[in-house]
Amino acid sequence: MRLVIFTEPQQGASHDDLRKLAQAAEASGYDGFFRSDHFLAMGGDGLPGPSDAWLTLAALAVQTSRIRLGTLVTSATFRLPGPLAIAVAQADQISNGRIEFGLGGGWFEAEHTAYGIPFPPLGERFDRLEEQLEIITGLWSTQPGHTYDFQGKFYQLNDSPALPKPAQSPRPPVIVGGHGKKRTPNLAARFADEFNVPFAKIEDVAPTYERVRAASAAIGRATPPAFSAAAVLCVGRDDAEVARRAAAIGREPAEMRENGGIVGTPAEALETIKAYAQAGATRLFLQVLDLQDLDHIDLVATEVAPHL
Repeated sequence: MRLVIFTEPQQGASHDDLRKLAQAAEASGYDGFFRSDHFLAMGGDGLPGPSDAWLTLAALAVQTSRIRLGTLVTSATFRLPGPLAIAVAQADQISNGRIEFGLGGGWFEAEHTAYGIPFPPLGERFDRLEEQLEIITGLWSTQPGHTYDFQGKFYQLNDSPALPKPAQSPRPPVIVGGHGKKRTPNLAARFADEFNVPFAKIEDVAPTYERVRAASAAIGRATPPAFSAAAVLCVGRDDAEVARRAAAIGREPAEMRENGGIVGTPAEALETIKAYAQAGATRLFLQVLDLQDLDHIDLVATEVAPHL
């Protein structure tokens, strides 16, 4: 099981906060440092305000040296596919091939209306996501000296030089995730290198993976995507420290446990992580909500990770 630190900067974080946490995660041996891609806080004032995910990751690419960097996930409603492919490829070049690209359809209507971003109905959002996945992966896989064309309902590309290329070949890993029972598994089967189940009850994780396996088999994909999950992190050396960390993020330990969180002492956290592994996950995104608590990620790195 590989462990990734996953942050929600829209809740309130400066770039310096993210830099310190990413560098601490790298020094502690975590596999990756990921962030959400949102423009509005979900509770609280969100000060100092939202930050752009790909600007953040490009900066972290030169402020770290080993750790994987990515989004969970960028919304297809936020950007046109051509410029997004360029930005991600450039970030991958800056990082010397450490970028991972999560893309989803978008769901948080309020952030769209707050910043003047069109928010289509659900079906259209999935249609746009499908076209974007095809375009972005198509641009990256086009051989140098050749051009790329795409004629879709929402996007049309003509004689694109399909540049720049990412550092990774054939492309940065693509992550698709969600709880959908039909279109999401189908998109993962077609385009994803990894499929992520975010914030689910552990008993629901394996059936979700099974739908992706079935969708992969249906299109003749021999090996399905790798499987991962995202879960809130709240670990302490004893119950008092767990309670303190839960209070700091405005959550209750029992509620987080019920919804698949990695909660409790290191021994309890280890048992929960093993349950995710038994469900089929090979990577776990640990949602860290108190970005100032660097001791939290150090505790997991020293008391949990060595036993995995």
